Amino acid sequence: MRTDSQLSTLLDELHRHGASHDAGKPDRLDRLRNLEPDTAALLALLVRAVRARRVLELGTSNGYSTLWLADAVRDTGGRLTSVEVDPDRSAQAAANLERAGLRELVDLRLQDAADALAQSADAAWDLVFLDAERPAYPAYWPQLLRVLAPGGLLAVDNVLSHAGEVAAFRELVATEPQVSEALAVTGAGLLLVLRTGAPPPR
Repeated sequence: MRTDSQLSTLLDELHRHGASHDAGKPDRLDRLRNLEPDTAALLALLVRAVRARRVLELGTSNGYSTLWLADAVRDTGGRLTSVEVDPDRSAQAAANLERAGLRELVDLRLQDAADALAQSADAAWDLVFLDAERPAYPAYWPQLLRVLAPGGLLAVDNVLSHAGEVAAFRELVATEPQVSEALAVTGAGLLLVLRTGAPPPR
């Protein structure tokens, strides 16, 4: 099993690699688009704070954020499901999880985020991390609300760096009586949405 210092070293390595890789890629779809370390640390802390055992990540990339989440669910006795549409990125994530000794805690799926949500049961997830294709977020919202358990937390990245792209989604969140929200102004901006109401009827 990897020690905390070994995991930190691997995370530092992946962060540097991601920043270097993305700097040379003008097309955003070619970039790894990893979380900033401060945001990743906050996300992992939230998993531990709410004792989330059923965690869903929408957008694996090469597994940088996945490592943070997997390490957190190891502490809560839970499991992480992470979905990604790019098979090469998912393979990179699997290799990085193996290096970290965390592979057994993670169900990696080659799947579209919309399909993952549609196939999830009502109140299936204690925490959902959304870091996928932002124009699709408004269409995801009814499903996100359905699959979040009461007291469950939704975390959405890039709400400051790409404010225009998530404006319609944020309006939906702001007008939904079954949630409360807060914005963490770290990294690219992390929107935190707490599911406060009862799950919708089947």
